[in-house]
Amino acid sequence: MPREKMTKEQIVRTAVDLLDDEGLEGLNMRALGARLGTVATAVYWHVKNKDDLVLLAGDHVWNEIELPDLDAVDWRTAAASMAENLHAMLTRHPWLTQAFGSYVIYGPGKARHDDHCLALYEKAGFTGEDADQAAAAVFTYVLGSALGVSAVASLTRRLARGGGDPDALLQDAVARAGEAAKGFPRLRARLEAPDAARYAAAPDAAFARGLRALLGGLEEQLRDGDGPRA
Repeated sequence: MPREKMTKEQIVRTAVDLLDDEGLEGLNMRALGARLGTVATAVYWHVKNKDDLVLLAGDHVWNEIELPDLDAVDWRTAAASMAENLHAMLTRHPWLTQAFGSYVIYGPGKARHDDHCLALYEKAGFTGEDADQAAAAVFTYVLGSALGVSAVASLTRRLARGGGDPDALLQDAVARAGEAAKGFPRLRARLEAPDAARYAAAPDAAFARGLRALLGGLEEQLRDGDGPRA
């Protein structure tokens, strides 16, 4: 694709696709140029460098999060919806969770989300610093919950690049972890339970339960008068 026909929007969307497939470690201008059908140098007419590209792609995906109408639903329903949509976005783009460790992600997409999030907690009754802390607590919980998906995606790519069957290598690693866990009674009981497979494969249920508990705790603060401070 000739550089004069490329747009920054096309480059960013292609970068997101490349990041989804290859992770942060697989993003480079040569690979991006190949996907765009052009040379790497043509990309530099639109973005400064790889770091700039990660910031643009990282902000772009925040626009995928649907923002609830705060006049149509109660604050807990809206908060749960935003948290669930954020979690879904982070699991679709596991490289973004990695990026938070090396980049300060910002831009209009993330600002749009963050501003609506603060409006939500202000509607609930939190003010000032308390609204900031409530929003930060939920964001931190969602980010931590998405970390496992990001780690598995990164590990799978690393194993694939090293040769061999990544699924088989992962299964071997899980089996080794299980052997180590058997030395501890509570972990052993769960591994040996008839429904052990279901127990290990229920991250969505754990996320939903934790989110309910967190939002319930925030609601209790408001009810007891321990939340907002003048």
